[in-house]
Amino acid sequence: MRTCFLLLLVASIALAESFHGKHHIRDKRELLQRAKRRWVLSTIEIEEEDPGPYPIEISKMFNDQTANEGQYYQISGSGVTEEPLETFKIDAKTGIVYALKSVDREFLSLFHIKFDIFSSMTGKTIDKQLAFDVQIKDINDNAPVFSPPTMEVDVPENMQEGKPLVNLKADDIDDSETDNSKFTFSLVSQNPTMPKIELEQRERVAVLSSKGCFDYNKEKKYDIIVQAKDHGTPSLTSTAHVTLNIVDTNNHPPMFEKKEYQGQVDEAIIKDDILRIDVVDKDTPNTPGWRAKYSIISGNEDRNYKIDTDPITNQGILSVIKGKDFERTHLAHLRVEVQNEEPLVLCKDYKVVDASKHPAPDTADITIKVIDVNDAPVYEREVVHLYMKEEEEPGKQIFTPTITDAESDAVRHVVLHDPAAWVAIDKTTGTLTSTQKMDRESSHVDENGVYKVLVGAIDDGEPPATGTCTILIHLKDVNDNKPRLVNNGVILCGNKAQKIIVEATDNDDPPFSGPFAFSLEDDDKTVTQQWKLDPSFGEQAGLISLTPLPYHNYSIQLLIQDQQSMVSRETVEVMVCDCGEGVVCKTRDPLSSSLGKAGIGLLFLGLLLFLLLIAVLVCNCNATNMVMVPEEGNQTLIKYNQEGGGSTCQTSDVDHVVPKNTKVYSPVVDMMNLNMTSMGTCNTRDTFISNGGHTRYNTWNTSRTNTYKPMRAHNTPLSEQGVSSTHNRSYNRSYSLWSNDNIAGQIDRRLFVINGTQVDHPVYPPHEYAYEGQGSKCPSLDKLSLGNPGEELTFLEDLEPKFRTLAGICGQTIQEKNIKL
Repeated sequence: MRTCFLLLLVASIALAESFHGKHHIRDKRELLQRAKRRWVLSTIEIEEEDPGPYPIEISKMFNDQTANEGQYYQISGSGVTEEPLETFKIDAKTGIVYALKSVDREFLSLFHIKFDIFSSMTGKTIDKQLAFDVQIKDINDNAPVFSPPTMEVDVPENMQEGKPLVNLKADDIDDSETDNSKFTFSLVSQNPTMPKIELEQRERVAVLSSKGCFDYNKEKKYDIIVQAKDHGTPSLTSTAHVTLNIVDTNNHPPMFEKKEYQGQVDEAIIKDDILRIDVVDKDTPNTPGWRAKYSIISGNEDRNYKIDTDPITNQGILSVIKGKDFERTHLAHLRVEVQNEEPLVLCKDYKVVDASKHPAPDTADITIKVIDVNDAPVYEREVVHLYMKEEEEPGKQIFTPTITDAESDAVRHVVLHDPAAWVAIDKTTGTLTSTQKMDRESSHVDENGVYKVLVGAIDDGEPPATGTCTILIHLKDVNDNKPRLVNNGVILCGNKAQKIIVEATDNDDPPFSGPFAFSLEDDDKTVTQQWKLDPSFGEQAGLISLTPLPYHNYSIQLLIQDQQSMVSRETVEVMVCDCGEGVVCKTRDPLSSSLGKAGIGLLFLGLLLFLLLIAVLVCNCNATNMVMVPEEGNQTLIKYNQEGGGSTCQTSDVDHVVPKNTKVYSPVVDMMNLNMTSMGTCNTRDTFISNGGHTRYNTWNTSRTNTYKPMRAHNTPLSEQGVSSTHNRSYNRSYSLWSNDNIAGQIDRRLFVINGTQVDHPVYPPHEYAYEGQGSKCPSLDKLSLGNPGEELTFLEDLEPKFRTLAGICGQTIQEKNIKL
């Protein structure tokens, strides 16, 4: 019927389009009519799981806009271009829509398909897109399903009658608006059959309950099958299997193995486990229905005993929690009953027995014999509180106890605990006396200012018994401690702030402690110019630097005064440093350096210069070794620093004072390290030579004839020293280079000769200058001999090239030693 209606609608639209004209009103009507064609067509209904044969025609599409030019049809959407694919198709020429295969409604119940028409000539759409829906009609192809299909449930045997045992849930995925998805539960079977299991349906849930009670001793497991049947045609069913495991509970009361028990205990003793009693219970071990619970129902009015349960053996354990007095009681009679932790539930013929008909809990009688022992002395008060001021003078009686002992009159008193040794006790009376000043700030005093002393009284029984008493001495505080700094060393981050906080404390309690008054030492102006305190009152003070300070350590004297005007002097060490981004001083960076290109170049340049200098020195030494002065020519070396024959003037020829006992070296002699024989004619004589403070005896001789006049010791030209041509000398000398010690000896001997010939001028005796170290080691001067042709001294003005080699060697030595002539 719907298909016919659709064909009539398409025909009507085509007829209206056939009257197309040129008038505007008619054109507007045509637009409106074409707009109607864009509406969604009526829903097409097909049945799911249709067996065919396929393809099956389900509808036909039509459009009147293509009567003259030809057209073709096309569809898209669910079942065509979307899953499930290849379900529907359309004949492009006729517009007939076909179903190609069966459809499962539970996979997709509605298909939305789009319909387009194209021109056969241009390939463009002729009209707006239309759409239609294909609705899948449900059939009863799914049975109800339990979730889960099998269940195993533990049910306590004392489960109350009618209480739900288990809930079973089922569902049917057929159309919920039809009878195909509606179903009914039923109990198919039950094994064993008693007690009867009942089923109640609550919409899609089956609730199982029992009609009666379970007995674990009779049946321990039940198997139940439940069915769900839908209302569709044909009707479909499914089943669920339920297993009920019965759990044992307390259906057997515990019973004592014996009805009477005996035990004994010393008087006044506290002891655990003095007696054990046994019970029997038929319930499953280690369950609440098996574990016993004991109680003393009579004979324990003074609460001397208690009874507990051993969790492993289920025995009753009797203990003494308060000592029994033998003088009052010799025997103790106790009655004990036992029950289970879980209440007793009895089931008879699958019917619950009323609690009023349960048997009474089992009982047993216990007799305890009390054995007499020596009783300890008893203090009137076990704990005594005393109140004293700290720092009181010792020797004060602070406590005398009162004790009783029914069995002895001889009691000895002792101190059992006195950690600071502040008290002594009279052994006879027990009087407690202070022996030292008590300090409230002692480590032996607790945070509440209480000092604990334990004293004891020992009787003369067999064995001796001891009674104890605890004495708590409450010490009142006095102002006996000065304020002090919490930390004497602080850090000031000079790169961040100019203020640091110093904190003070006092071992005394208020009002003998803070808040404190802080101040700087007035007599130290340097400190007051650099620092100030702000704030200067409270538990803390702010120390502020008035000027930027160099990074260094500073010691600052502070005066700290408590509330009772007790003043202390404290030194705070302030480390001013760079903290960087932190709050402590930065560690110094490790020393490191790097060379750039210029530095590396200079380094290699210096190395090359050093190697060049070594090469020059080596060449000079080699050249010096090769220089030889021939034993020829008219050159003669003259000793020109002769000090003999001084004038009568009081001004020394030498410009500075020469220390005594020093050696004089002629510059030429020092340069050449030559050892020359003395001038004049002398016989062999003995000479004392000074060498480093020691005196040695030496014998030497010279042979020479010489006449001369004194010469200046300064480095002046010979023409200025009064040397004339008339002063000819004849020399026959022999020179040799000796060791340094021999050279020093020769100079000493020369000084001795000069000293002996200058008796006319005692004011200007010769002196020794300081020894100037080793001379030149050039081997070219060894065993050098010079001749004297007896020429005039004027030849010294120009020594000519023959002497220049020796002069160059000596000049280099003078420059290296920085010798001023």
